[in-house]
Amino acid sequence: MDTILIRELVIPAVIGVHAWERRIEQRLVVDLELDTACVAVAATTDDVRDTIDYVAVCTAVRELVREARAQLLEVLAVRVAEHLLANFPLGRIRVRISKPGAVPEAASVAVQVQRSAPGA
Repeated sequence: MDTILIRELVIPAVIGVHAWERRIEQRLVVDLELDTACVAVAATTDDVRDTIDYVAVCTAVRELVREARAQLLEVLAVRVAEHLLANFPLGRIRVRISKPGAVPEAASVAVQVQRSAPGA
C-alpha cells in the first residue's frame, strides 16, 4: 500500500461551540494521508483514472467541512474520514484538522483520526 498526501488544505468554515463562533467563518487546515493500492497501477499506466483524483478529494472535503457547520473538530475529522473511505478506493486514511488561533498561546489545535476500510 502506498500513500498519497494532501497537506494544508485551507478551508474557511463555521466551527466552534461559542455563540460568537457560530456567526463567523474561521480558518481550518486539513491534512490527509490516503493509503491506497492505486499508486502502483497509475505508475504503470500514467492515467489519472487509475489513481485517486486529488482535486475530487479536495472538493469533497471542502464541501463537507463547509456544509457541516459542526461545533467540534472531532465531528469533522470523523465525517471526512468516513466520507472519503466510502467514496474513494482507500485502504486506510488519516485526517488531521487544525484550527489556528483556537488557543492564543498555541499556533493551533488539531484533531487527528485514522480509519480503515472494512476488510483492510
